[in-house]
Amino acid sequence: MRKILFLLLLCNISFAQQSKITVTDLTKIKTVESFSASADGQKVVYTLKTIEPTPGKTFEYDYLTHTYLLNMQSPTQALALTRGSESASQAVISPDGSMVAFVRKADDKSQIFIMPVAGGEAWQLTSHKYGASSPQFSPDGKRILFSSSIGFSELLTDSILNPSQSTPAWSFEKPGFKTNDFLKEDKKIKANPDGSIEEIRAFLAKDVIDKKAKVINRLNFQGEATVEPDMKFSHIFEIEIKENAKPKAITTGFKSFNGAVYNTNGTELYALTDKDADQHPDREQETAVVNINLKSGTQKVILAQEGKSFGRVRLSPNGTQIAMVMTTPNLLSFGQLVLVNANGSNLKTVNFDRVPNNLEWAKDSKSILLTANSNGGVPLFKYDLVKDKVEKLSDYVSGISNFEILGLDKIIYSKNDVSNPNEIYISDLAIKNSQKISDLNTGWLKDKLLSYPEKRTYKNKIGQEVDLWIMKPTVLENGKKYPLLLQMHGGPTAMWGPGEASMWHELQYFCAQGFGVVYPNQRGSGGYGKEFQFSNYQDWGYGPQEDALGACDIAAKEAWADTSKLVITGGSYAGYLTAWIVSQDHRFKAAFAQRGVYDLSTFMGEGNAWRLTPNYFGLPWEPEASTKIRENSPFTHVDKIKTPLLIKHGENDLRTGVIQSEMMFKSLKYLNKEVEYVRMPGATHELSRAGNVRQRMDRILRIYEFFDRFVGNNSQITK
Repeated sequence: MRKILFLLLLCNISFAQQSKITVTDLTKIKTVESFSASADGQKVVYTLKTIEPTPGKTFEYDYLTHTYLLNMQSPTQALALTRGSESASQAVISPDGSMVAFVRKADDKSQIFIMPVAGGEAWQLTSHKYGASSPQFSPDGKRILFSSSIGFSELLTDSILNPSQSTPAWSFEKPGFKTNDFLKEDKKIKANPDGSIEEIRAFLAKDVIDKKAKVINRLNFQGEATVEPDMKFSHIFEIEIKENAKPKAITTGFKSFNGAVYNTNGTELYALTDKDADQHPDREQETAVVNINLKSGTQKVILAQEGKSFGRVRLSPNGTQIAMVMTTPNLLSFGQLVLVNANGSNLKTVNFDRVPNNLEWAKDSKSILLTANSNGGVPLFKYDLVKDKVEKLSDYVSGISNFEILGLDKIIYSKNDVSNPNEIYISDLAIKNSQKISDLNTGWLKDKLLSYPEKRTYKNKIGQEVDLWIMKPTVLENGKKYPLLLQMHGGPTAMWGPGEASMWHELQYFCAQGFGVVYPNQRGSGGYGKEFQFSNYQDWGYGPQEDALGACDIAAKEAWADTSKLVITGGSYAGYLTAWIVSQDHRFKAAFAQRGVYDLSTFMGEGNAWRLTPNYFGLPWEPEASTKIRENSPFTHVDKIKTPLLIKHGENDLRTGVIQSEMMFKSLKYLNKEVEYVRMPGATHELSRAGNVRQRMDRILRIYEFFDRFVGNNSQITK
């Protein structure tokens, strides 16, 4: 008996030494952003993002990214190459491993810096007036390829990128002007508000320059955080790696060029550009693959298909084939892995019912490694070209976010799982015999109590198996009941699961506060194939609602779940789904709709993700589509909402736009419903993932505080 009591005492002491996840633990999470390896795979640089307190400002934090070097002879010993209050990102190592290029701000523009691996200070390679990003070493390591973003008005007068001072071949679409001649500035005409029509136009043009007015003629005028009447074009430059070198423009004109890669000997590039040079860039959704000769500057389109767009160009090490992701813009799009010969012939679509993320060729050019959201995780897959078969190499319960192949037989990767939000591993190419070589988050996590998700499935009315995960409150007391939180993902094509990184902290926090959590991958989610992803076409409401509530019903059967204390939340599309569900179902005691879409017709006008409306439902002025849009809009059913609702939106969120959230709040307030509205100054749609850290914590605490008003969970908190 004494032995049993002693063991129980030891358990209690051990338990007392552990603590639960807190909201400020968000600031402790370290995340690997990228890897780059030398040609022989013996040296690797990686960039690490951390959250650091802002000096002299209580509760304020800064994101910092710094570069580290690993030698594969002793891979657990990381050497910090950069440090301090200025971030150093997008790091790449030269083929011979002798130097590293990275991006850092200089005079408020991103520029490329070079650092010798053997030691010494970093020095600034570029001082480009448009800034420089995405550095890439040439195969011989003597040059750097980089990209710059140039505004339309700058491009008009740039003597290098637009040497003929011409206007675009496509129409600027300014009403009343049949040609683009009005864009040619006559410097002799002086601005005069009381002068001739030419002088008045000069005055109005000056007002635009002086930021007194924004004149909008383009279709895609909304950015992520601000209205952008001036188009931007991405161009490619190359520079020798020596001090005072001047960059050479590789591409010019009123088209963008992206995703450029060198050929094997560094004499040519492969890049993506607009398919139709005569089409306005906002209307041109298709891309072409071009080959660019670096000596002559000539461009040749090697691949262009009607109704197709390409991305993630990767050339095989032997230079014979290109791997890419092909999509179908202007429709419900599903990215497919494709292969094509280096001359653009023999396009092949690989039989793989998932959307690829990262792609990398094996050194022998016989296989491709890639990651893809799948079944709640982000596994690594291998496509064998000889067998024409895709094989899953890692599991569904973790997420591989970045990886790099090292030589012929090894791989380095960063992985998220429930026990740790991010660590670095090395293994063989089969992802066997893995070795964790970092302790990025291990230290602060070792004494933390965590909740581990348990997978269930729900079979919906159309016969689909819907995955869901249930997380218990971190600490359970026998016989005690706990509130249940239904958390839903956005997209609508996102996917959550144990391997999804962005929700790790938030889910653990709510479990730590005494909530049980259930999160489903309702129909329309990515990671389950094309048919499942498209199954919410013209049905954003009723079908996904069935799946989400079905998941909630399963979780509510848990012995610890208090069915009288159900709450619900979600962001973006899931903000939509939260508002939709509480307009149709009244089981929840409180709801929190975040950065959502509530009126699909209004969304087409105010959000930069507006194409979701016509792609899923059709155009609002078409009778059949109009009916579907109205039926599927939560705002249509606003008068039926009885659940106390908290609505949150970032003031600079133009991905979904803020007007709909104002419409919902104002209407509910008019109807004397229990509703509160929170606006986050300066915040964008990315607030929950990468926004201001204090606002990110505010958002999580605000959810918790609002729910506590209605389910009375405050007594569950333990220090």
